[in-house]
Amino acid sequence: QWATRRIEKGVKKPQPQMLKTPAANGIIERDETPMEKEIARLHRVDFEFSDIFYFCRKGFEAIVEDEVTQRFSSEELVSWNLLTRTNVNFHYISLRLTVVWVIGVIVRYCFLLPLRFTLAAIGISSMIVGTTMVGQLPNSSVKNYLSEVVHLTCSRILVRALSGTIRYHNKENKPQKGGICVANHTSPIDAIILTNDGCYAMVGQVHGGLMGVIQRAAVKACPHVWFERSEVKDRHLVTKRLREHVADKSKLPILIFPEGTCINNTSVMMFKKGSFEIGGTIYPVAIKYDPQFGDAFWNSSKYNIVSYLLRIMTSWAIVCNVWYMPPMVRK
Repeated sequence: QWATRRIEKGVKKPQPQMLKTPAANGIIERDETPMEKEIARLHRVDFEFSDIFYFCRKGFEAIVEDEVTQRFSSEELVSWNLLTRTNVNFHYISLRLTVVWVIGVIVRYCFLLPLRFTLAAIGISSMIVGTTMVGQLPNSSVKNYLSEVVHLTCSRILVRALSGTIRYHNKENKPQKGGICVANHTSPIDAIILTNDGCYAMVGQVHGGLMGVIQRAAVKACPHVWFERSEVKDRHLVTKRLREHVADKSKLPILIFPEGTCINNTSVMMFKKGSFEIGGTIYPVAIKYDPQFGDAFWNSSKYNIVSYLLRIMTSWAIVCNVWYMPPMVRK
């Protein structure tokens, strides 16, 4: 009816120019013109068949680039950080910048990578040896103290291996023993980022290989909660073990990532309710990475863990902020 009324007017007016997408800095940006404003603008001219292109584009943008889908892809940067391109059509800027990029590659791969790999090897080896030795001691306050020292020391070595620069805010709200720490999930290194400032009991599935060796050594010194693959599917068993852990006020706070998967750090997905059915005090924590120095997001569908760690260790640095939020008592 709207189109018919416009045709019946019979007044010929010049066709409006097509909306142009700004391409400043070589970055493709979506047109943010409100649809109501565009419809009002189109009402002032005669109907043309090309008018439907605007609405078709808006429809495709809503389907292909909806808010949920964008959370599972790397954040698009405003400017290039000399690591990866944020626009596949933007391959060359200038010879000077290309030379700077080549120098950066040499520094990152020939100097930073060997140093970081050495620190990571020292941190992992120290974790395995230290927790194994502490695990041989009888349960006591001394064992708990030594376990926390080993975990903190090794975590801080691993953070140095990533050239981590972390700022912790509102430390008065740090998770306490007998509580549950819930945080947004961007990367496997989230746990290291948090344990750099305090110890936590980890919750997760039993793995094989090097990760399995670390898990078996760590659980001897600290009451981590590891589940077999068959046990993970048993929700009641998982809840029971977590409740038993929380009930003991002498045990470290449990660290849980309720999103269930890694998100690109631009937003937060809905938390799974299972984490909040255990009871006890909930300590929310927010982690925000700065992608200008290195993208911490792990797209597990695109990169395996080895490729991801290589990308992380060849970035400039891992810069992030951690906010401890006021605790919430769950009754």
